[in-house]
Amino acid sequence: MKGNRPVGTEVEIGFLSLLPVVVALAVAFALKDAVLSLLFGCIVGVVLAGYDPITGLAHLLRTSLGNDDFIWVMLIELSVGMLIAFYIRVGAMQAFTAWALQKVRSPRAATGFAWILGGCVFFSDYFSPLFSGPITRPLTDRHKVSREMLAYILDSGSAPICTLIPISGWAVYIAALLQGYGPVDTAEQGMTVFIQSIPYNIYGWLTVIMAGLIAFRIFPNFGPMRKAERRAQTTGKVLRDGATPLTGIEFDMIPPSDRGAPSLVLFFLVPNLMIVCISLGTFWFTGSTMVLEAFLAAILYMAIAMAVGKHFSSVKDGMSVALSGMKAVLPAVLILAAAYCINSISKSLGAPQFVLSTVGPWMTTSLLPLVTFGTAAVISFFTGTSWGTYAIMTPFVMPLSLSLSGDLVSDSVLLTIGALTGGALFGDHCSPISDTTSLASFGAGADHMDHVTTQLPYALLTATIAGAAYLLLGDYLIAAI
Repeated sequence: MKGNRPVGTEVEIGFLSLLPVVVALAVAFALKDAVLSLLFGCIVGVVLAGYDPITGLAHLLRTSLGNDDFIWVMLIELSVGMLIAFYIRVGAMQAFTAWALQKVRSPRAATGFAWILGGCVFFSDYFSPLFSGPITRPLTDRHKVSREMLAYILDSGSAPICTLIPISGWAVYIAALLQGYGPVDTAEQGMTVFIQSIPYNIYGWLTVIMAGLIAFRIFPNFGPMRKAERRAQTTGKVLRDGATPLTGIEFDMIPPSDRGAPSLVLFFLVPNLMIVCISLGTFWFTGSTMVLEAFLAAILYMAIAMAVGKHFSSVKDGMSVALSGMKAVLPAVLILAAAYCINSISKSLGAPQFVLSTVGPWMTTSLLPLVTFGTAAVISFFTGTSWGTYAIMTPFVMPLSLSLSGDLVSDSVLLTIGALTGGALFGDHCSPISDTTSLASFGAGADHMDHVTTQLPYALLTATIAGAAYLLLGDYLIAAI
């Protein structure tokens, strides 16, 4: 270990800064083990940073996981586990599935319902897969839809939707970053500019549209997803043999209540409405979506309602059900923790700065939108964070695009902002070290690497089309200045 420099301190090692994620990806695709692959990547990262593996990993765990962001997401996942466990004990999940199967009678209807539900939960990329997944999973399982397909639909309906609708935390964050450049002096002006750039977020639009076309069976499946869907339809196996879904067997071991069929209104509709109303209401009035508080309120309601209805034989029985739910989501928590660690070490090694310095000479005139999109996509994929990518690239992209348009918010500036929004979204959408990718795997109960490998071809196709569009539009709009 060199000195007392903490792991989080940034260093500059050039192209080697990409090595931890490259190693993690190679091991992940070879072994299909997300946790092990991310651990290998972390070890490579701390060694490159000048530490021995043991001491370096200890420091990395402390700095990456001992913060409010990770603890917040972890608590949300544990809360979701408890709530699902309560639903299973009282029989709400089973009752909802039986009711919904009368309405949703085909695989196409099941995946279409999942896509529509994800689009309705537009205010939080974290909340969307955690809410939509457990509700739609019994339906897609019954209709022999692969968990990989459900994870793709959930993932495509979370962050991409949030970048297209200004009533979200993403809109507020990006608008704040735009403030202070050129004529954008206030947060309100920043929001106006962001809204004007939404039509130019080509990757976001294509991702949502592509997922809808796939969900409603209008566009054919291809690549690994086609194989996964064929397996599910012909054998009934929604998971491949040997898969490690991010929900454990503990859910299957929860004994059902002997109190008869539950009221779907009291034990399913009310808690879900509480979650939606609290999340949406707190965002509307405070600008911050209190997702954790929403789930905790629903858990408290369910615990009281189930106790009054005598669905627990004792306090100990209730605690046992809650613990089973938390144990069931531990695989997802491990993936999330490993992703946070490799995210942290990649940024501290200077991966974003290396990518920016490499593509800097290409950030000129008509190529600016395309290069902005590609650079943001690479940075977000290798760091697993879209918001971090926005923070890194906005100070480079905004002054340059404004200078090319006479310090006015022209169509070319809006095109560049849309390219930045979509490019950073790419990594958030499909990187194996992205937290929202992990949450989609968890919400669908899918194997994490199976989700990544089946979704990536779709993401690359839409990114390629978006890149071509930015090249053509860049030529047209820059020429019009």
